[in-house]
Amino acid sequence: MDFNQQLQAHVVRVNDAIARFLAPLPFQNSPLVEAMHYGALLGGKRLRPFLVYATGEMFGVADEALDAPAAAVECIHAYSLIHDDLPAMDNDDLRRGQPTCHIKFWRRERHSGWRCPANAGIFYTE
Repeated sequence: MDFNQQLQAHVVRVNDAIARFLAPLPFQNSPLVEAMHYGALLGGKRLRPFLVYATGEMFGVADEALDAPAAAVECIHAYSLIHDDLPAMDNDDLRRGQPTCHIKFWRRERHSGWRCPANAGIFYTE
């Protein structure tokens, strides 16, 4: 498998891990959970989780054991992007070609980015 194929396989894997974590959250139709899905699963190269999997491979750790740490790293990164895009910071309107979280959910859930570090902690402790 070449690098791009490996990267894509891990993109799918980490997205599935994030989606599995978000699925049992209460209030699935709430603006907060919708914003969490949007911010965490909007896309991206997922290089940080890939590095988690690559490091694990070097030490003989199974991918299944790395899903939670890889997803946690990606949630922390997603949080940093949501926070960075806020009006008080860079005030960006687009992220990955889509409206930023604060543009899409402005008054409904402008604090959803603050939940992502907590999610990362939950991933890491599972």
